Amino acid sequence: MYKKKYKSKQVEKRVLNVVNYVLDNKATIRETAKFFGVSKSTIHKDVTERIFELNPRKAIEVEKVLLFNKSERHLRGARATKLKFLMLREMGNKVIQGGV
Repeated sequence: MYKKKYKSKQVEKRVLNVVNYVLDNKATIRETAKFFGVSKSTIHKDVTERIFELNPRKAIEVEKVLLFNKSERHLRGARATKLKFLMLREMGNKVIQGGV
Protein backbone atom coordinates (compact mmCIF):
# COMPACT_ATOMS: atom_id res chain seq x y z
CA MET A 1 0.00 0.00 0.00
CA TYR A 2 1.22 3.46 -0.86
CA LYS A 3 2.12 5.54 2.17
CA LYS A 4 2.16 9.25 1.51
CA LYS A 5 5.17 11.13 2.83
CA TYR A 6 4.43 14.51 4.35
CA LYS A 7 6.81 17.41 4.05
CA SER A 8 7.54 17.25 7.72
CA LYS A 9 7.59 14.60 10.38
CA GLN A 10 5.80 17.18 12.54
CA VAL A 11 2.61 16.71 10.55
CA GLU A 12 2.74 12.93 10.89
CA LYS A 13 3.47 13.24 14.61
CA ARG A 14 0.59 15.71 15.09
CA VAL A 15 -1.84 13.48 13.21
CA LEU A 16 -0.98 10.49 15.39
CA ASN A 17 -1.16 12.60 18.58
CA VAL A 18 -4.53 14.04 17.54
CA VAL A 19 -5.95 10.62 16.73
CA ASN A 20 -4.72 9.15 20.02
CA TYR A 21 -6.25 12.09 21.91
CA VAL A 22 -9.62 11.64 20.17
CA LEU A 23 -9.61 7.90 20.86
CA ASP A 24 -8.51 8.20 24.50
CA ASN A 25 -10.92 11.01 25.39
CA LYS A 26 -13.77 10.39 22.91
CA ALA A 27 -13.25 14.08 22.15
CA THR A 28 -15.07 16.17 19.58
CA ILE A 29 -13.30 18.02 16.77
CA ARG A 30 -13.83 21.31 18.60
CA GLU A 31 -12.45 20.02 21.92
CA THR A 32 -9.45 18.52 20.16
CA ALA A 33 -8.72 21.71 18.22
CA LYS A 34 -8.83 23.74 21.41
CA PHE A 35 -6.52 21.28 23.20
CA PHE A 36 -3.90 21.29 20.41
CA GLY A 37 -4.26 24.99 19.58
CA VAL A 38 -4.96 24.48 15.89
CA SER A 39 -8.01 25.11 13.73
CA LYS A 40 -11.01 22.80 13.56
CA SER A 41 -10.44 22.36 9.84
CA THR A 42 -6.87 21.14 10.47
CA ILE A 43 -8.08 18.62 13.05
CA HIS A 44 -10.87 17.50 10.74
CA LYS A 45 -8.44 16.93 7.88
CA ASP A 46 -6.06 15.07 10.23
CA VAL A 47 -8.72 12.64 11.47
CA THR A 48 -10.60 12.14 8.20
CA GLU A 49 -7.91 12.15 5.51
CA ARG A 50 -4.33 12.08 6.72
CA ILE A 51 -4.77 9.26 9.22
CA PHE A 52 -6.00 6.90 6.47
CA GLU A 53 -2.63 7.28 4.78
CA LEU A 54 -0.63 6.79 7.99
CA ASN A 55 -2.57 4.16 9.93
CA PRO A 56 -5.76 2.71 8.39
CA ARG A 57 -6.66 0.73 11.53
CA LYS A 58 -6.69 3.83 13.71
CA ALA A 59 -8.61 5.63 10.98
CA ILE A 60 -11.46 3.16 11.35
CA GLU A 61 -11.45 3.52 15.15
CA VAL A 62 -11.45 7.32 15.07
CA GLU A 63 -14.21 7.30 12.44
CA LYS A 64 -16.43 5.43 14.92
CA VAL A 65 -15.82 8.10 17.57
CA LEU A 66 -16.59 10.87 15.09
CA LEU A 67 -19.83 9.19 14.01
CA PHE A 68 -20.86 8.75 17.65
CA ASN A 69 -20.15 12.43 18.37
CA LYS A 70 -22.10 13.43 15.28
CA SER A 71 -25.08 11.34 16.37
CA GLU A 72 -25.11 13.09 19.76
CA ARG A 73 -24.53 16.60 18.42
CA HIS A 74 -28.19 17.65 18.53
CA LEU A 75 -28.47 16.47 22.14
CA ARG A 76 -25.49 18.57 23.23
CA GLY A 77 -26.94 21.63 21.53
CA ALA A 78 -30.32 21.18 23.18
CA ARG A 79 -28.69 20.70 26.57
CA ALA A 80 -26.63 23.88 26.15
CA THR A 81 -29.71 25.90 25.17
CA LYS A 82 -31.67 24.56 28.13
CA LEU A 83 -28.89 25.46 30.56
CA LYS A 84 -28.60 28.93 29.06
CA PHE A 85 -32.27 29.72 29.61
CA LEU A 86 -32.30 28.17 33.09
CA MET A 87 -29.41 30.45 34.06
CA LEU A 88 -31.21 33.47 32.64
CA ARG A 89 -34.34 32.58 34.59
CA GLU A 90 -32.36 32.20 37.82
CA MET A 91 -30.75 35.60 37.30
CA GLY A 92 -34.15 37.16 36.75
CA ASN A 93 -33.27 38.38 33.28
CA LYS A 94 -35.62 38.23 30.38
CA VAL A 95 -34.56 37.33 26.91
CA ILE A 96 -34.71 40.37 24.67
CA GLN A 97 -35.87 39.63 21.18
CA GLY A 98 -32.95 39.56 18.78
CA GLY A 99 -30.31 38.41 21.25
CA VAL A 100 -29.33 37.82 24.80
